[in-house]
Amino acid sequence: MSTSFRSRDPTKYHKFRKVDGASYSQVNQFLRKRTFITAREWAISRLCSDFQTSSGAEMTYIGKNLPELVPFMTGTYTPQAVNQARSSFKKKVSKAGATFLYGAMCGFYTPEELDDLLFEVSEVARFLMEIESTSIEVDDEIEIEDRVTEVMRHVALASSRLLKIREEQLKEKQEKRKKSESQPEEEQIENPGLNPDDLTQDA
Repeated sequence: MSTSFRSRDPTKYHKFRKVDGASYSQVNQFLRKRTFITAREWAISRLCSDFQTSSGAEMTYIGKNLPELVPFMTGTYTPQAVNQARSSFKKKVSKAGATFLYGAMCGFYTPEELDDLLFEVSEVARFLMEIESTSIEVDDEIEIEDRVTEVMRHVALASSRLLKIREEQLKEKQEKRKKSESQPEEEQIENPGLNPDDLTQDA
């Protein structure tokens, strides 16, 4: 979105109009059930993306006109508060991504289960974009989903092979340890500490 939005009436910004009439707490509760982000982080991250310029997001404009831009936001924000909300959103996305990738890499899911999981999360993401009236071309959406699915399948297969290798290495180490621990006992049985001269003396 270009900087021309700055000169327009902020009420002409049509995103989030599908939740017009909903309170902040209602939107926040809806998000909490499905994501890690809050309503504040959701709205401001969307605005920062839409009001992005070559020099950065229009923090002052967003904060000053926040109640007019987003129906469920009731007060203005300082540029610092806008930046803080956007930063919080990015950190939560990073943590959620790390959690998801960890689950995939550690073999907690089969490739088929990952496919089902990706379908579920994509449905939530698609629904949020629909609510905020963010459109994306069908071909682009399919391409993104296919690329993510392919990557996750490779991750699951690579993780399965890696875990198998590690299990074999661990088993080999355990066998070597057992063999090492049993070695002194075997030597003691074979050589009870007798001197060959003792036998000749008895004779």
